[in-house]
Amino acid sequence: MNKEKKLIPQIEGEWWTIAGNPDLGHYNTERQQPLDFGIWQAADQTWQMCSCVRRTGCGGRGRLFYRWQADSLTDKNWTPMGIFMEADPNFGEKIGGLQAPYVIKYRSEYYMFYGDWIHVCMAWSRDGKTFARLLNPDNLSGLFTEGHRSSTRDSMVMAFRNKFYLYYTGVPEDEGAIYCRTSSDLRNWSDSVIVSKGGSGGSGPADAECAFVQYLPEEHSFYLFRASPCQESDDYETIVYCSSDPLNFGVDDDRYKVCTLPVEVARIIKHEQQFYIAALIPGNTGMRIARLKWVEA
Repeated sequence: MNKEKKLIPQIEGEWWTIAGNPDLGHYNTERQQPLDFGIWQAADQTWQMCSCVRRTGCGGRGRLFYRWQADSLTDKNWTPMGIFMEADPNFGEKIGGLQAPYVIKYRSEYYMFYGDWIHVCMAWSRDGKTFARLLNPDNLSGLFTEGHRSSTRDSMVMAFRNKFYLYYTGVPEDEGAIYCRTSSDLRNWSDSVIVSKGGSGGSGPADAECAFVQYLPEEHSFYLFRASPCQESDDYETIVYCSSDPLNFGVDDDRYKVCTLPVEVARIIKHEQQFYIAALIPGNTGMRIARLKWVEA
C-alpha cells in the first residue's frame, strides 16, 4: 500500500436522525438507552435496524432488542416495529443479557450475531425480519466465548474471498481487545486471535468496543473502526486503523492508526455506490446517519 495515497474516512454533510429512544411499554424506564445496533436490507428491500436497549425493565441485566424499519436508507425517523428479541434462559442466555446485534446476508439467507453477556450467539432468517436461534449440539445458543467473565460481545462479520471474519470484543482479566475468528460456512469457527489492542485506545474493559471492518478494494486495505472512551471527556470516539492484513491492526501500538472520528458505534454502509456512516446520537438518545467519503490523508 502506498502510504502517500492512503485514504481515510471523512463524514460528509449533516447527520439525520433515524430513531430515538423507543417506547417499550411496560418495560419503559427513565434510564433506558439504545446502544449497539445493526442495519441491513431485508428480502422485501425494506431497511431494518435492530438495537440493544439497556437499563430497561425486562429483568436480569436489563437489555433487550428493538427493531425499526424504513423504505429508504436515507429516510428520517424510521418506523418503530416493536421489541424484537429478549434473552431466553432455556437456551443458556443470561436474562436481560442481549448485546449488539449484527446481521449479514449469505446465499439469500440472513444470519444475526449477538451477545448473551457471555457468548457470541447466532440466529437465522429467510426474510430478514423474523429470526430463529441456531443452537449448538447442547441445544444452547452460544457459539463461543473468551471465557465466563470475559464479556464477549459486539460481534461483526465481514466476508472476504470465500471466508468470513467475525470480529468482537473480549475482556478477559479486565483487558479489552478486538478478537477475530474465521469460518467458511458461518457455523464452524477457528480459534481466536487478537487483532487490535492497546495503543492510544487503551487496554481497559471499555477500550476496545464496537468493531467494524470495511475493505476498500482500490486500496487493497482493511479499515478497522474501534470505539474507545475519549481521554478528555466522558464521550466515546472511534479510532480508525488501516492494514493490508485483516488479522492485524496493531497490538499495543498505533502503527496502523490513521484517524479518529467523533462518533460511537460506527456502522459503515455502502449502497448504490455511496458510503454512509451510522452512529449513536450523543447522549445515547437514538441513532443517526450521514454520508461518508474517503479522502487522501
